[in-house]
Amino acid sequence: MASVRLYPNSSMLLSQKLTHFQTNFKFFVTAPPFLLWKLQSIPRKASVFTQSIAEKDVVTSAPENLSSNSISKHNNTTFSGLEDIITGYIFGKKKATEVAHSVWKNVIRKGDVVVDATCGNGYDTLAMLRLVADETRKGRVYAMDLQKVALENTDSLLDRSVNPDEREVVELYAICHTKMEEIVPSGAAVRLVAFNLGYLPGGDKKIITRSETTIHALEAAKRILAPGGLISIVVYVGHAGGR
Repeated sequence: MASVRLYPNSSMLLSQKLTHFQTNFKFFVTAPPFLLWKLQSIPRKASVFTQSIAEKDVVTSAPENLSSNSISKHNNTTFSGLEDIITGYIFGKKKATEVAHSVWKNVIRKGDVVVDATCGNGYDTLAMLRLVADETRKGRVYAMDLQKVALENTDSLLDRSVNPDEREVVELYAICHTKMEEIVPSGAAVRLVAFNLGYLPGGDKKIITRSETTIHALEAAKRILAPGGLISIVVYVGHAGGR
């Protein structure tokens, strides 16, 4: 189990850490599961970033050809208002997915196109739907999973949680996330591609996401990601497949 060391005036130190993160695209992780965000800054074309989670607890993504003022302004918008949710996460009161969803709210707009690369039981898919859906019905959520039970669980959750018009915003596919380009229309400006790696909660723990296919999926994600978009990854390091 991970431990957290506390210091006097820890809230001020946390605020300083977040400010450092916002300015330098660094996120210091103190407890599993591991959170990674890849922010594509305007107007630079999307690029993939990978780093060994087992070796380091620092994630860095430094956009090129951007002034420090441009980076700071864009980052402050994307990661603003996260102090409380990060504090709750560190002290075990918030889930990693709740932190991710809070980041998404600062990136996704109504009518956007987003991708859930690992829909699982559907909670990320539902969160995305609520962020993109509006009366225009222009938004779209492309959600995928290899496991039939995952798609069934997602479909059931959506049917219970939203009205029929909202439900039409989500398209479910039984495919590997390496093939996301086959289902997202060519030229679609994808605002978010989200990964929740590991095994299906409540499912067969022997069936897990694999690093080999995930790397290919990340490459696919970078090709469809729009400028200003986000690649979000939640990795559970409590089992061998996580690292």
